Amino acid sequence: MARAGASFDRPTIEVADILRRHGEAYLRDHVGHVGRTEQRVMSAIAACRTAALGGHVEACDDCGATRIAYNSCRNRHCPKCQGAARAQWLAHRQAELLPVPYFHVVFTLPAPIAAVAFQNKSAVYAMLFKTAIEAVTTLAANHRRLGARIGGLAILHTWGQALTHHPHIHCVVPGGGLSIDGSRWIEARSSFFLAVKPLARLFRRLFLERLQAAFDAKGLGFFGDLAYLADRAAFAAQLAAVRRLDWIVYAKKPLGGPARVLAYLGRYTHRVAIANSRIQACDDEHVRFTWKDYREDGAVKTMNLKPDEFIRRFLLHALPDGFHRIRHFGFLANGHRTERLALCRSLLASQVEPTAHGKEEPASPEPDNSNGVDPPPCPDCGGPMRFVADLPRSGERPRSKTSSFWCDTS
Repeated sequence: MARAGASFDRPTIEVADILRRHGEAYLRDHVGHVGRTEQRVMSAIAACRTAALGGHVEACDDCGATRIAYNSCRNRHCPKCQGAARAQWLAHRQAELLPVPYFHVVFTLPAPIAAVAFQNKSAVYAMLFKTAIEAVTTLAANHRRLGARIGGLAILHTWGQALTHHPHIHCVVPGGGLSIDGSRWIEARSSFFLAVKPLARLFRRLFLERLQAAFDAKGLGFFGDLAYLADRAAFAAQLAAVRRLDWIVYAKKPLGGPARVLAYLGRYTHRVAIANSRIQACDDEHVRFTWKDYREDGAVKTMNLKPDEFIRRFLLHALPDGFHRIRHFGFLANGHRTERLALCRSLLASQVEPTAHGKEEPASPEPDNSNGVDPPPCPDCGGPMRFVADLPRSGERPRSKTSSFWCDTS
């Protein structure tokens, strides 16, 4: 008996189902207002793991059950395509973790600046990355603070739990860094990394300086409700207003050793605006999904949106083509990561006695049978599912195969 290729614990309703059901109406009602990037995101997710992308037939070696496994779209905004990408990415990060506590720092843009960011995604998101990284590395290097050259990982998220536009940067940073001359490892206090108030003030100043420079260079565009900001006096008044606000920088408790950090990163790095598991129902009138209200200590609530509004909010978070939402900095920057990590480990080994977190073994990434290496298990008996026949994309002729392969079926 042939079975569909999706996992048997797949959510009843997925983002793909909503786009297949309501996407054409959304495009028709918003003609001329949906960009090419957003259209490609909609098309990819709707086609993901359907006959439109082709696939193959698998059969179980043990019980003989067969099923169809359709190909994944591999779009970075697709909720179904992040499992394999996350597992592979985490496997590469394993070797980079140091035997020290890690800290999590979050930089958030205030709402008036977030609105400007939405109309200038490439410019302002890049500015957000640069400013958050500069702020945390500058303050850490100050001899009155940590006095060290740090390294870390920065991750862009653009959403809140209700799918609203809420751009912020997550920085995951080892608790310490290299001395300015590179001769020793300087360890942060076990429960404290950097003071958030001066960090927030520095972040605000550096960001507004960059935003003003972009305006002066005519690198920003304004339209709709923000068209008035194209006027120099209005833009200056807006910056003066947000300069008086307290910008939010949040430092969480230390994460612990490498195993916990790896598991923690897996929850942040390849997340999309909404997971399929949060969607409860969809009909002609509403999409219902769960969300956490952090103003009420993370209370789980249910939200109902019109399908048109759900799709609009989902597409708010489509990133510009080629934009990197995960970036390394400091001694973890790509250009010299290997040699700097080797230096860090050498200094740590020579001057720090092993601690409980230092003895912890790095965690292995979660097994993911959809990574294109191991055959996926049979949903009936758990035996290996082997390639039987290729399924072409809709409208294509079958292609000959000389070796077996396994597509993303998670």
